[in-house]
Amino acid sequence: MSASAKSPLTALGMAPGARPLLLLLCGWLAAANGLCAARIDRHALVTRHNPELRAFDCWNPMSVGNGDFAFTADATGLQTFADSFTNTIALSTLSQWGWHSFPNPAGWSIETYHFKEFDAFGRNVPYADAPGGPLTPETAWLRENPHRLDLGQVGFVLTKADGASARTNDLSGIAQKLDLWNGILLSKFFLEGQPVEVQTVCHPERDSIAVRVVSPLLREGRVRIALRFPYGTGGAVTADWTKPEAHETRFRPAGPDAGQFDRRLDATSYHAAARWRHGRLAQTARHEFLLTPLPDAGALEFVCAFSPGSMAGAPPGFEATRRAAARYWQHFWSTGGAVDLSGSKDPRWNELERRIVLSQYLTALQCSGNLPPQETGLTCNSWAGKFHLEMHLWHAAHFALWDRLPLLEKSLGYYQSILGRAQETARRQGYAGARWPKMTDPSGRESPSPVGPFLIWQEPHPIFYAELCFREHPDRATLEKYAEMVARTAQFMASYPVWEGNGNRCDLGPVLQCSQEIFPKDHTLNPTFELTYWRWGLETAQQWRARLGLPRDPGWDRVLQHLAAPALEEGKYLFAETATGTYSEKQWTRDHPSVTAALGLLPGAGIDPPTMRRTLDWIWENWDWPRTWGWDYPMLAMCAARLGDPARAVDALFLDTPKNHYALNGHNYQRPGLGVYLPGNGSLLYAVAMMAAGWDGAPANSAPGFPSDGQWNVRWENLRRAP
Repeated sequence: MSASAKSPLTALGMAPGARPLLLLLCGWLAAANGLCAARIDRHALVTRHNPELRAFDCWNPMSVGNGDFAFTADATGLQTFADSFTNTIALSTLSQWGWHSFPNPAGWSIETYHFKEFDAFGRNVPYADAPGGPLTPETAWLRENPHRLDLGQVGFVLTKADGASARTNDLSGIAQKLDLWNGILLSKFFLEGQPVEVQTVCHPERDSIAVRVVSPLLREGRVRIALRFPYGTGGAVTADWTKPEAHETRFRPAGPDAGQFDRRLDATSYHAAARWRHGRLAQTARHEFLLTPLPDAGALEFVCAFSPGSMAGAPPGFEATRRAAARYWQHFWSTGGAVDLSGSKDPRWNELERRIVLSQYLTALQCSGNLPPQETGLTCNSWAGKFHLEMHLWHAAHFALWDRLPLLEKSLGYYQSILGRAQETARRQGYAGARWPKMTDPSGRESPSPVGPFLIWQEPHPIFYAELCFREHPDRATLEKYAEMVARTAQFMASYPVWEGNGNRCDLGPVLQCSQEIFPKDHTLNPTFELTYWRWGLETAQQWRARLGLPRDPGWDRVLQHLAAPALEEGKYLFAETATGTYSEKQWTRDHPSVTAALGLLPGAGIDPPTMRRTLDWIWENWDWPRTWGWDYPMLAMCAARLGDPARAVDALFLDTPKNHYALNGHNYQRPGLGVYLPGNGSLLYAVAMMAAGWDGAPANSAPGFPSDGQWNVRWENLRRAP
């Protein structure tokens, strides 16, 4: 039971919805017997997993950030050798607000895009389809724009005694540590036998980084700091240094130790402000500035802040930034959920605990901003920096279970901001309510794709988020805050299914692309996970109406009563009704085994547990695991846990497959070009919280998702049960 669980009086004082809350409270109380009397030593828990580098490593850059802004550095603590990361994880300085578009002389727009019409049981429905092969210039431009913008590169200029520029192999004695408890990156290395010590930190409330350097090489002018501003790109490497004439940088000095930078790239403009101590800043190229230490400097400090609008005055200095970051991160780790596995006998405990701690850090600084994150967060770009709304659940839903609901709610306003555009998409296709996009940007515009516009499993997500919020704050204010988001989502969900000729059954699709993105979109009907999510979402929306004092919507009930049941083959659930041969043809055993989410992520309305157990058993033995993704393994773990197989739940988290690798810095590697995959981190946290604190209807024993064979000692605090 969470130490900060709501008082029973809160539930007892509720009017509509009080009984479900009382049942939930009973579940919390039943789990209380698993908690140890002694509080978890959170400082020890966190700091035993501080990432430490002892060599230059292009696969393990470290990031500091605040949820809306992040700075990713190499072993020097800055972006000194960014070229070395071109083919691994590009070093970037990214924000939620920094976006750029290439010139558009042709006036391409999704509003004027040629939508392809697909036959949906005799009705033509337009979609922003795109060819599966080479893209047309129009489609390529719409997918790449806007793209997330690298705001600026801050790196050392290191010079050897002979005047030559230092390279990575000139560094020795590398010792870098990310101090998670204080949110500061500590880096040390030697250049020709001389030490260089660096502290790098991000302000928790401002989009700024602060750096302090101590080295005898400063007095010789052999350690300097360069600030460089690039042009934008639509690729994973966010900085284009080949087009200096395509953008503008105007520097405005503000005294001997501060200055402002005005930036313009085509129609995009933003600002930067810098301050420094013990140095002198000079412009050395069109978009490059060099901070040289004063002759007697034993230390050098530099702070650079970024903003979409002009900034008054200089940003806070290094020491103020360091103190603010320490306060923020110490509070973060001292509150919210915690899981301590150190008393376990299973030799895997330390690795699982490491993944849990680092995933909390990474999702807090990458996935807790005011917009949904891209799949690589604020580390580097993927898919032009756009976010994929079906992944938003994996990125951020765990915050609710880890007693950090505000970090989820920060991004939920986005759905309200794009509601009008989502309603227009639904209207264009002949549906009611709001149809949420898949691959999108702050505007909510769709990106043309042969897959994205046809996905539907992101549609119930806003109801899922709203329900997580209500479980934490079961009051009228929460209901009213998300009432329209829930209602418009449900309206679309009720209007989307197609009724068979006799009116006795309604179906999902075609046209649709299910979450296992390998089936033909114009022939896929009734995928099991989506059917179950539809049922859960519409029923939950009806509960919201009841809580608001409204009658059940008869149209929604008609869909609920007639929605197709998941199809079976050989006593197991088909991945989709039209996916016959699922259990005999190897080609279908790849991508996401998302059929298991129907009883795992979801409580499984209409799902038969023995049938799902047979399904999971077959998947476990036959799936093409190298062709899966990072969130698939926690999804399997949740299914196994709900089926009463906690040993397999833990084994799922450790499946030995390339995309279940968590690097030293905590990032979930997927493939070359995608060394960062935050849906893996977020889904892990959701699954672990569920396995530790339980779920509605879970066994009353502590940590029901972990084996009770004496090998696992799971101590947890401040976690919430999953729905």
